[in-house]
Amino acid sequence: MKRVTGLLGLIGFTFTLYLFSSTPAAADSELVVDNDLVQCPGAGFTSIQAAVNAAAPGTRIRVCPGTYNEQVTINKPLTIRGDNGAVVKRSGMTDNTTSLSTGAPIAAAILVKDTTEVTIRSLTVDGANNGITGCGPRLIGIFYRNASGKIEDVAVRNMKLGAGLEGCQSGLGIFVQSGGGSSNVEVKNSSVHDFQKNGITGNEPGTDIRVTGNVVTGIGPTTGAAQNGIQIGFGAKGRIDENTVANHIWSPCVSISVCAFVATDLLIFSANDVRITENTVGKSQVGIFLQGNNGKVEGNNVFDTDVFDGIELIGNNNKVENNNITNSDGAAIFIDGNNNKITGNKINEASIGVLKAAGSVGNIIDGNRFVNTPTPVMDPPRPPEGQPTPFR
Repeated sequence: MKRVTGLLGLIGFTFTLYLFSSTPAAADSELVVDNDLVQCPGAGFTSIQAAVNAAAPGTRIRVCPGTYNEQVTINKPLTIRGDNGAVVKRSGMTDNTTSLSTGAPIAAAILVKDTTEVTIRSLTVDGANNGITGCGPRLIGIFYRNASGKIEDVAVRNMKLGAGLEGCQSGLGIFVQSGGGSSNVEVKNSSVHDFQKNGITGNEPGTDIRVTGNVVTGIGPTTGAAQNGIQIGFGAKGRIDENTVANHIWSPCVSISVCAFVATDLLIFSANDVRITENTVGKSQVGIFLQGNNGKVEGNNVFDTDVFDGIELIGNNNKVENNNITNSDGAAIFIDGNNNKITGNKINEASIGVLKAAGSVGNIIDGNRFVNTPTPVMDPPRPPEGQPTPFR
């Protein structure tokens, strides 16, 4: 980020008739896909897209083990579940949609658009063979575009471009976007790693994303795009609970004075009422960055923050309570805003425990425990009239 700136049940008989019928499958039925008809010889389809096209709303699609060389578009309520070893991995991905905010082309491995009740479960989505040769189209693993549903037990990996393109703002694992519509998506118990920009992202008004129990791992120190593990931004709403997020470092950021960009584990940007609870986040330049109002950061473990702060809070009426923050190069908690409540946190080994920006008023800092922290609380005075408020 800039300083303020991702089927089902065993079937013993054949569905071959679907290959020859243009009539959609009945709702609540199950279609079976097997790319080579070896693991599931009675499967009615050899591609996921063919099964999607034939399915009636409400159909369940089982994807048998194998590598599926395709991009999939879903525009009706469906459940797609992969057997162990089912991988969507297209060689030479091409743009199949656009961004709702910018109109820029996007190449999504799985695109869910303009629908509700789409569940994607137990699939691996792999971008290793994407073949994209420029910053565009933007590469995305799973994209819910003005669409709702659930993503569970998936693995999304290798959403990154080739050599020489590391600085492109591309490569999202899972992306939820509304563009003035409505997207209500739960992302649960999934693995997202080896992406270029963001692991899991929900943006814009109309988006409500709940991110629970996932493991999101950055690529570590990089001079390319500054990474973010999980992002909720630009008017979206949501919750981030019980995730493990780590390894987001933008290498040129070695001190506060020279950081044009910062890598974060959890980034809340221009979003209100977001809840962040019981996550474990570490090895980043900001563990949790919350720019918004009426948010809650509670019960998180934040560790090993390079250069900047464990938790950065920019906004009003937020609560930061009962977090464990360990080993922050900057402050464990930085506050720039009014009427925030900082209570019950344990802070171990930070240069400053709680740092308030000059001019911040009405904040409650109480009941925190400080160990191995030479300056527990630093509260700069308000600057003289006419002088700007310093930002660290």
